[in-house]
Amino acid sequence: MNSQCPNSDPVVVMKNIVKVYPDGTVALQGVDFELCRGEIHGLLGENGAGKSTLMKILAGLIKPTKGEVVVRGRPVKFHSPADALKQGIGIVMQGLSLVPVFTAYENIILGARRVKPSRGEIEKLMQETGLIVPLDTPVENLSFGVRQKIEILKMLALNVDILILDEPTTNLSPTETRDLFKTLLKLKEQGKSIVLITHKIREIYEATDRVTVLRKGRLIGTVETSKVTPRDLAKMMVGREVELSINKPPSKPGETALKVEDLEVLGDLGVPAVRGVSFEVRYGEIFGIAGVEGNGQIELAEAIVGMRKPVRGRIILDDEEITVLDTSERYKRGIAYVPEDRKTSLIMEFSLVENTPLTEITYSREIVGEMGFVRMKQLIEKTTKIVREYNVITPSIYTSARALSGGNQQRFIVGRELSKDPKVIIVAQPTRGLDVAATEYVRNLLVEMRSKGKAVILISSDLDEVLSLSDRLAVMYNGRFMGIVDPSRITDEELGLMMGGYTYEEIKAQRV
Repeated sequence: MNSQCPNSDPVVVMKNIVKVYPDGTVALQGVDFELCRGEIHGLLGENGAGKSTLMKILAGLIKPTKGEVVVRGRPVKFHSPADALKQGIGIVMQGLSLVPVFTAYENIILGARRVKPSRGEIEKLMQETGLIVPLDTPVENLSFGVRQKIEILKMLALNVDILILDEPTTNLSPTETRDLFKTLLKLKEQGKSIVLITHKIREIYEATDRVTVLRKGRLIGTVETSKVTPRDLAKMMVGREVELSINKPPSKPGETALKVEDLEVLGDLGVPAVRGVSFEVRYGEIFGIAGVEGNGQIELAEAIVGMRKPVRGRIILDDEEITVLDTSERYKRGIAYVPEDRKTSLIMEFSLVENTPLTEITYSREIVGEMGFVRMKQLIEKTTKIVREYNVITPSIYTSARALSGGNQQRFIVGRELSKDPKVIIVAQPTRGLDVAATEYVRNLLVEMRSKGKAVILISSDLDEVLSLSDRLAVMYNGRFMGIVDPSRITDEELGLMMGGYTYEEIKAQRV
């Protein structure tokens, strides 16, 4: 493996890395990886391509089955993350590992070995990196973007100079994402070496010097970011041409399908999660709802489908008030829901046949007879049709849902809901965790539903997704809509301000 580092020897070399899990799953098949000193290196690949596995090996979280890891010219074998930290290697995982009731400062020094950094040293570190956080505030009271900064400060306080970030922008607003990339560039100038794991090709061009692409546990290649196009990277990831842009015909909205008036909904802790929200969705349009997660989007969706009872307000479907109807009655009238968590839509131990009737078994006479017995012939036919029409890759309709990939689970859920020919479908985070090919499929399917005259409510924290798919876009903050806008006319700055709590009217009146 010849080094591609221009000015120095590589700080990390991973040679012929193989990882086979105890159940026989082959996650990595002879992968080589090289990280230069003072570079930001992107790591791309479909869901399950092996990128997180490769970086977990470098961070000491798991051991390779075969292969060699060389750090600063010396072969190493890590038995734990502590061993990797001794070599200056730290990882910030997608699920942050902070203690919610501790302050920012207490979290930062929590993992320090021997001598704890003083408050003055942490304040100096913040000034040097631009990672400014309120040190005396409990983490549970801080936004996800600030928590991300705390995690990075925690690593830097441990004298890490090789930093691995796993999907760091998942829950960040545009402003927070730009701030993060500014910090990464500053760390690069200070000589830090950074690995950025991301599924967002746009981010590769905003931050990285080189990018390594994995597919199905194999190395496809390492290229200089400036010398490849987004289409090139997408093709490397999936092995075929991918249409990155959405072919969305002009909108032809019809009558109002669903109307929500002054809705207030409580969250799990008994405090308002949705605060006086009003809007309407028409047939033949996609109505997008954007915002940092945890601002009431899911509670709003659950209230519309009947999973959560509103405290105040009305929900009207085709001029009929359905506010007090239960979920099955709303489904019967033409509402369908694809939740953000596939595990809440499927019983993983059940086969696809057993999962098919879950959201309509209480009212569907197609599947359940008048005596309550399941019509197995019709159920098998329906499952087979879903698998065929929605291209669900599965050995059999009797295969358990758990055995399917995330993308195929999502295709099955979407197919199951659309097979009921709903009038209004609510989809939450429809492409989260999906690879490029599955993402392309689901997004085009939503556009197809719109073209067939369905009313679609799209809830997504992926701003590229919600901006490209939506005909109208609402931004939600702290349970309220900050405004309903035309996605083609709003700037990133305006969107970021709305996600941060400013109304569209305040922004346009220049009161911000």
